[in-house]
Amino acid sequence: MIDKLAFLVAVARERNFRRAAEACGVAQPTLSAGIKQLEAELGALLVHRSSRFQGLTAEGEKAVEWGKRLLADVRSMRQDLQAAQGGLSGHLRIAVIPTALAMVPALTLACRRRHPGIRFTILSQTSLGILGMLENLEADAGITYIGNEPLGRLRSVALQTERYRLVVPAGSAWAGRDAVAWAELAGQPLCLLTPDMQNRRIMDRLMQQAGVEPVATVESNSIVTLIAHVRSGGWMTVLPESVAGTLGSAAGLHAIPLVSPEAEYRVGLVVPPHDPAPPLTEALLAAAREVAAGRGMA
Repeated sequence: MIDKLAFLVAVARERNFRRAAEACGVAQPTLSAGIKQLEAELGALLVHRSSRFQGLTAEGEKAVEWGKRLLADVRSMRQDLQAAQGGLSGHLRIAVIPTALAMVPALTLACRRRHPGIRFTILSQTSLGILGMLENLEADAGITYIGNEPLGRLRSVALQTERYRLVVPAGSAWAGRDAVAWAELAGQPLCLLTPDMQNRRIMDRLMQQAGVEPVATVESNSIVTLIAHVRSGGWMTVLPESVAGTLGSAAGLHAIPLVSPEAEYRVGLVVPPHDPAPPLTEALLAAAREVAAGRGMA
């Protein structure tokens, strides 16, 4: 039944039989047959179908929620048994907001020091996308803002306090400044993250508080693209202190503290509220608490 529940969860996530079959690594007829067998076992129609997916029935929605719980429990059981046989190992998928990617190595390194058998996949994603990936079992953990927008029942460990810097070319007339007020960004050639990013929503709110109508002449969901534009000499951007510090002068950039208001936001690890947590997730939480303690966040 577990494999058939995985088929159903995939169909609910993909809203398409072909894509769900590809995600599960099976042929489409195999997936369709598995879901029909699951319906027969449960005695309920789960999926409205013709030649195409047409949605879940009310019973199907309930079965998907149960399926997610059971699949998570089975994964936890497998990890627990593997740990008992030869130490903790396996694969962790971590979805991360772009502005927090620079902090990920501290977390993965702390985790691998204790458990060298763990592998990681790091995925750049919006804060809302991270919530969806955790809900749909596409990620085991996320790194996102904590306490700014609703996170639901997720467990969290604060890793860093995010402060903001105006990033300009090193030769810019702005580069000699000790600080810049948010209000001074009015009319400047800004390149910023796209509005679907929580960081951009924060930037817009801070500029509006300073009486500035936020206008970006370049928008991108890639920090690399923002930096490339700043290096060209025609733009400036706003980035977290941690990102600006990672880039440093080697990138031909200069970062200036932004003030009035001097804003701070917490960023941290979030994981689903499973109790008990899967062993790999618990190992990641322990590493996060170690990193947090080292940064005075505990």
